[in-house]
Amino acid sequence: MTEPPVPDDESTYRLASTTKAGTAIDEGRGRTFPCEECGADLLFSIGQQSLECPFCGSVQAIEIDESAQIVEQDLVAMINRIRRQRRERDEAEQPKKDGATAAKEVQCDGCGATTVFVGALSTGECPYCATPIQLEGVHDAEDRVPVDGVLPFLVDRDVAKANLKKWVKSLWFAPSALQRRGVDGTFNGVYLPYWTFDAMTFNQYSGQRGENYTVTVGTGKNRRTETRTRWYPASGRFQRFFDDVLVLASPGMNRSLMQKLEPWPLQKCIPFTQQVLAGYVARTYEIDLEPGFKEARDRIREALEADVRRRIGGDKQRVHDIDTRYDAATFKHLLLPVWLLAYNFKGKTYQVMVNAGTGEVQGERPWSVVKILLTVLAVAAVVGAIVFVASR
Repeated sequence: MTEPPVPDDESTYRLASTTKAGTAIDEGRGRTFPCEECGADLLFSIGQQSLECPFCGSVQAIEIDESAQIVEQDLVAMINRIRRQRRERDEAEQPKKDGATAAKEVQCDGCGATTVFVGALSTGECPYCATPIQLEGVHDAEDRVPVDGVLPFLVDRDVAKANLKKWVKSLWFAPSALQRRGVDGTFNGVYLPYWTFDAMTFNQYSGQRGENYTVTVGTGKNRRTETRTRWYPASGRFQRFFDDVLVLASPGMNRSLMQKLEPWPLQKCIPFTQQVLAGYVARTYEIDLEPGFKEARDRIREALEADVRRRIGGDKQRVHDIDTRYDAATFKHLLLPVWLLAYNFKGKTYQVMVNAGTGEVQGERPWSVVKILLTVLAVAAVVGAIVFVASR
């Protein structure tokens, strides 16, 4: 597989504009959004799609710079820039000890208490007075890739709970106690970081096409029909464009379940503004751009192999090699909304997630061994009855 080159020229590098609305506190390291009427902290309202005061009900429109746009970024130019910046930083600073975790202290604008932000967490609330607070500049720090766009929460907590209830009732072979009592827990809204990649691929493949035929072998009682396959060489070339291949940039989530939450309504993303984060948790990326693209290539590879098998045709296919070249590779850095819930059943914890853009529910679940065993026995009894009748 041919990886995209990393050029020295950065003439194609562009950054999308980001808005800076809000009041900076603690020397620009934290941010809240005060109500113009009563001074309380505004929260993002899903129903209003605006900032709303939980005390006086005042509504404030989301401020987005008219010039702000969500644009595709040049992938190889950004990778090149990141490598150079890290090399320069390593040369200028002493490396951190293994296991060191960056932490920042942010003073609460409500009560004056200090909150410590650790690791990838970039928003939260004051543990003393529950004032929403954000780290200023985390999502567009100089040595980080800025956020291009954000998908605001479109599905509110009540709809997420209703969808969760339907999901539990739809589970096959779930314990009756779970379906009867449902899932207990509190939904937490979180924005998760994603990379999304576009690329034009040029592919050359080789393999074999198998065509089945039948022959009769044996004699007497051993006479039977067998299916055999003739194999013919197959090869070809084609190009395919991939648009918005998503990669979750947070390693702490169940990636298989997160992929099942797709597709996302990415057409509803807006240029990044911290205002839509008010009242919710947001995480910065922990999987960097370059390893993120490697994961995207794995997903692209699976799609290309399925495409090659369709092109080879026949009854069976063997794929020997797919050589892929990536051109015009671009990316975006997005924040996408998820409702997360953890519930306990018989001493074990399970995680459920809801796509807060579509309402799709995916999660971990317990299985009823009794129901599975009874089903297996029932199927075995039916098969046995059919064999008995056929043999008479």
